[in-house]
Amino acid sequence: MEIFWNTIAQYNEGTWAMQLAITLAGIALTILLYRRQTQGTKRAMKAYMVFLNGWIAGVYYMAYGGMRDYHYILAIFWGILALIWLWDLVTGYTTFERNDKHRFLVTLLYAMPFLYPLLSWARGMEFPTMTTTVMPCSVAVFTIGLLLGFSRKVNLLIILFLCHWALISFSKIYVYQIPEDTLLAASTVPAIYLFFKNYFDQNLHKETKPSARFMNGFLIVICIIIGIALGITLLNGLLK
Repeated sequence: MEIFWNTIAQYNEGTWAMQLAITLAGIALTILLYRRQTQGTKRAMKAYMVFLNGWIAGVYYMAYGGMRDYHYILAIFWGILALIWLWDLVTGYTTFERNDKHRFLVTLLYAMPFLYPLLSWARGMEFPTMTTTVMPCSVAVFTIGLLLGFSRKVNLLIILFLCHWALISFSKIYVYQIPEDTLLAASTVPAIYLFFKNYFDQNLHKETKPSARFMNGFLIVICIIIGIALGITLLNGLLK
């Protein structure tokens, strides 16, 4: 646990200015995406997500998380998410069509990254040894909120990856004493339900090969395997 919080302190000390810039850029792009539904704005947001997920993989885990035994696997996890966003940027699969059905939950999810540091502060922690807005769980909850706010056509693989990240967060709540992660774990449950409901409503009536139901099950199996692998790796690291 001491190594975990030491790496967070080093990360915050070394990157606080860049984290501030990344956070402000995310706010600006999100506002722009709501106000101007242009292809340029959508591509800019996807490029930002490529960078953001790549930052978590390369900077948070590889550059500052090297003392953690399992850091390279988590770096791969977030690197894959960056590649998925890159594929989406090239293909234009996620259309970023606005969906206002779940406005309250989306607003709550957008607020979550800022609640992380507030909750750390409320339980007596001080900078740099505290959670911030540009850390894995903060990025995960922001991504879920973004895709739920524009959920008419989204890349479900990203959602499934983040769903498993939220499940892994349950173990961190107790192992590393991070009650902040209850924000991600709890808020993800209704969001994931709404994504799947929207997906099935749109695709179950279609005749596709393979079927929408089969592909959904296949992706879930893949993410279960990833989740088990990450869980075993985390457990092995704690037992050393």
